[in-house]
Amino acid sequence: MITYQKYILDNGLVVLTHEAWDTPLATVNLLYNVGARDEDPSRTGFAHLFEHLMFGGTERVPDFDAVVSSLGGENNASTNNDITNYYITLPAQGLPTALMLEADRMEGLSLTQKALEVQQHVVTEEYNQRYMNRPYGDMWLMMRPLCYTVHPYRWPTIGADIRHVSEATLEDVTAFHRRFYRADNAVLAIAAPMSHEAIIREVERAWRCSGSRWEGDRPYAAERSYAAEPVQESARRQEAQRLVPATALYMAWPMCDRLSDDFRACDLISDLLGNGKSSRFYNRLVRPNRLFSEVDAFITGDAGPGLLLVSAKLLDGIDIEDAAEAIRAEVAGLAAHGVGEEELRKVQGKYEVTHAYSQYKAADRAFALAYNTWLGCTEWVNSEPSLYHAVSPARLQRAAQHLFDPQHENLLIIKN
Repeated sequence: MITYQKYILDNGLVVLTHEAWDTPLATVNLLYNVGARDEDPSRTGFAHLFEHLMFGGTERVPDFDAVVSSLGGENNASTNNDITNYYITLPAQGLPTALMLEADRMEGLSLTQKALEVQQHVVTEEYNQRYMNRPYGDMWLMMRPLCYTVHPYRWPTIGADIRHVSEATLEDVTAFHRRFYRADNAVLAIAAPMSHEAIIREVERAWRCSGSRWEGDRPYAAERSYAAEPVQESARRQEAQRLVPATALYMAWPMCDRLSDDFRACDLISDLLGNGKSSRFYNRLVRPNRLFSEVDAFITGDAGPGLLLVSAKLLDGIDIEDAAEAIRAEVAGLAAHGVGEEELRKVQGKYEVTHAYSQYKAADRAFALAYNTWLGCTEWVNSEPSLYHAVSPARLQRAAQHLFDPQHENLLIIKN
């Protein structure tokens, strides 16, 4: 169980403190309520571009990484369609410096033409290496616009078109930073071997404002409205020819958002179908029938309307249509016949183990606190296992019946 206290500063920054006495390290995790879904359709990729720009330094601290390294620490960041997350982990005595660094770049990031040009080049190279020069690398560039027609989830975090990043102006990125990189649009979580009171004093000192205890929840994830994706009325299909080692088949079905009551049922469905060697796909499509060399099922986990996906690599000589029909038969069978108590308990138990391991490191606890607070329910960091165990076979079957409507299928085939 993660113990924590919640505060709010006068500038609107929500702060979570966790007394992590099991480590000599401190982690500062700063989550900004901005992701790819918040971009202008003609200026995509900006959230990811800022993941890079935020390490460019300030007038006060020109070399962010050098300061962290000098204290024996590490730092990094990640971007997805919903959020941008930054963390610093370092020896606990360096906590005041880590907080100063985050406050400094929130308020005084150096956005110059030179810094922009450097990161535009870096992001363009990342696009070429990860998306264009890697087998199956451009899958999401095809799958997202296949599944979404109007919602901003229709482009990946790298952007809909890399030219949006390469042609961005300094005025464009300055406006983006001003709009989203604010104290009242962020959640700060700190895990350190210090008392709550000592941690919040350091936060107040770094941001130069006072804080007070806060017991509320703020649904950052649901505060903005986005173009509503219309209900899909017919199955969609796309084929692409690439230099790949094996034909790959991707099938996706629209699912509920992260805050829906059915989210956990959909997550358990993906585990039933494709999580490990006890899954239905492995035991029915890989091991005995040998249709696929590998097959997996997973959910995107987006805050908004997400996807449940199946990813499969076909063995040589297997017909694509036969392979797709085999997957359709499995998902239809789950919708028609449901799941037994024992099989459901097994995947619920797997989730509980995964959840426990995900909180082993103090740094992971800090992220979990920030993320669940952003979702609007901090206490989910502790209550998620019981919520997953509350999903009954009947509820899971209803979710499967709604999910696996043949008209909602999206099929992407990448073949050589």
